[in-house]
Amino acid sequence: MNTLPDRRLNAYRSDLAEEALRGTVEAPRYVAGIAATVSAPVVALRPRPDVTAGIDSELLFGETLRVLDRAGGWAWVKADFDGYVGYVPETAISEAGAPATHVVAAPRTFAYTGADLRTPAAFALSAGSRLTAIGETETRGTRYLTLADGQSVVASHCAPAGQPIADDYVSIALRFLETPYLWGGRSGFGIDCSALVQLSMMMAGRQAPRDSDMQASGLGATIDRAELRRGDLVFWKGHVAIMEDAETIVHANGNTMSVARERLDSAIERIGWLYQQPTGYRRP
Repeated sequence: MNTLPDRRLNAYRSDLAEEALRGTVEAPRYVAGIAATVSAPVVALRPRPDVTAGIDSELLFGETLRVLDRAGGWAWVKADFDGYVGYVPETAISEAGAPATHVVAAPRTFAYTGADLRTPAAFALSAGSRLTAIGETETRGTRYLTLADGQSVVASHCAPAGQPIADDYVSIALRFLETPYLWGGRSGFGIDCSALVQLSMMMAGRQAPRDSDMQASGLGATIDRAELRRGDLVFWKGHVAIMEDAETIVHANGNTMSVARERLDSAIERIGWLYQQPTGYRRP
């Protein structure tokens, strides 16, 4: 039986495919892609070039990607961080620039038009956004990073790129409590269950796949429920939760429409009619 690669992580269409798939899928043309950077605060990654299409995931300011094709105001891209494939508006990306020097560590912050909290905010930024600082300024005791385009970001809201913000990814996940739930969301403005796992781990210097089925099949090792402890994951069909401790989970969920903490037993009872019992437990 011929099984085609997962389209979420492999870029191929009837007319074009990424070079890495040469010999795996048939296409009239293969491309390596052109390096680019996300220049919008957050951009939706869609399965087709259509604003009415659902959101598969999101890319954050400063994240890098490869552009495989451009047409009709859309770019077909593959994210460098997790390999996710989809379409974004061309206006949301720019040419690749200097490497990031910092990462936003606060759940949310602002890029100001000047190095002063009294100046207007140019745009908002999510945790995980990559920034390239070219200087630093202090105003009334507050340090600001100066970005290449002239905006300024509060330095204490950022951390050096490549340096984990915390060793314990659960502590990072807890910073997102009460963040609104958003299907396909992957930012401090709106997030879904698997993105909470991925983004929190990313900020702790760890890699995780984007979607819950990918995490359930390949993230860490399978364990028994009796072994659950802080940092372990609980999976249902289409859902994942993080263990805060042996009895409590934190998860982005459609019940509260937010990131919330809940007793595991209560969650199993509450959502059993929809998802049945948990499908597995894993230790990343």
